[in-house]
Amino acid sequence: MGEPVGRELRVSLLIGTAHFLSHFYILALPPMFIAWQSSFGVSFAALGLTVALMSGVTALLQTPVGFLVDRHGARRFLVGGALIMSLSVAAMGFATSFWQILLLCAASGVGNSVIHPADYAILSGSVDKARMGRAFALHTFSGNLGFAAGPPVMAALMLAIGWRHSLVLVGLLGVPTVAAILWQSPILTEQAPLPARAAVPALSGRELLMTRPMLLFFGFFMLSAMAGAGVQSWLITVLHSVHGMDLAVASSALTLYMAGATGGVLVGGWMADRWSRHLLGFAIALTIASAALILAVGAVAMPDPWVIGALFAAGLAMGASRTPRDVMVKDAAPPGQIGKVFGFVSAGLPLGQAITPVPFGFLIDRGHPELVLVLAAAILLASLLCMGGAKAAVRHAPAIIAAE
Repeated sequence: MGEPVGRELRVSLLIGTAHFLSHFYILALPPMFIAWQSSFGVSFAALGLTVALMSGVTALLQTPVGFLVDRHGARRFLVGGALIMSLSVAAMGFATSFWQILLLCAASGVGNSVIHPADYAILSGSVDKARMGRAFALHTFSGNLGFAAGPPVMAALMLAIGWRHSLVLVGLLGVPTVAAILWQSPILTEQAPLPARAAVPALSGRELLMTRPMLLFFGFFMLSAMAGAGVQSWLITVLHSVHGMDLAVASSALTLYMAGATGGVLVGGWMADRWSRHLLGFAIALTIASAALILAVGAVAMPDPWVIGALFAAGLAMGASRTPRDVMVKDAAPPGQIGKVFGFVSAGLPLGQAITPVPFGFLIDRGHPELVLVLAAAILLASLLCMGGAKAAVRHAPAIIAAE
């Protein structure tokens, strides 16, 4: 392994570890709910507010933090954000009232808001363009692993050492991560700065985010997250209600769908680097494939093994489409503006995840569970209009350069 490749791998592992923790902490909270209800005597609605606060604060602050990352550099914000995020989770173990838990969830969300803008800014400056797809894929893959690991790890720890010690333990895991980032900070290269002289009249950062390409990329992130959240939230119910699938088998189908989506990210990274000129074509083909498979599962009666296989393939295609998407956003971001661009467009993910579970649940309540996967597939296809429009808008206005 050459020295540049080895250095880039170390950068990706450092950044990926912070991203893993940011996702892990969000889903570390639900296993605490029963214990918190017993300890603090609060409702389930109040318990749900913990996750909503952490995710909501993260989504709201990502874009402002992106401006700060672009102006002052990403490393200091990554260190500070990861430390705040981790210590806030550790401090929950000492809470004596539920309002303290809520306050610490909001504080952890503040720290978490740094992760996406800082991570993408550092990866863009530290990794050669020929390997950018794999670096972005490893970043997304680590976040997905964090989501997958959070609930089972916390449930096992809580049974073994109690909820307070569990939160202190996993919260303090962020401290060695921050120490490693500080120790290895010389290899973390900042993104390329904004050119001193622009070839066209410069846009401010706010004007940049309101341009057609950035708004369309935001819409694509939001719509794809809406479809994904609808499938993840209601797949088990739909398979049981519409196809009569056993709940254990339906749960396995969801697990394999998620496994496919996680593994597909790495496939997409390899494709993005190998065929970098065809990112849009790959993303479109993979999204159409995923939508078609989801639609088939929702509308066609088939044996259980076929359903499970189709859902695994749908997840694989969905995951593989994510890295080409991220690389297209990076290529569209002007020099020195990656933090704010990724902070803005990736805020569409938590927004989209928050939109669909309730209306999809309403469809099921009204006796139409068969429409859930059909609608999810339709939303996925609609997202292609945003992605294709964003790419076309970038081609017609390639010289957007911000100067905030």
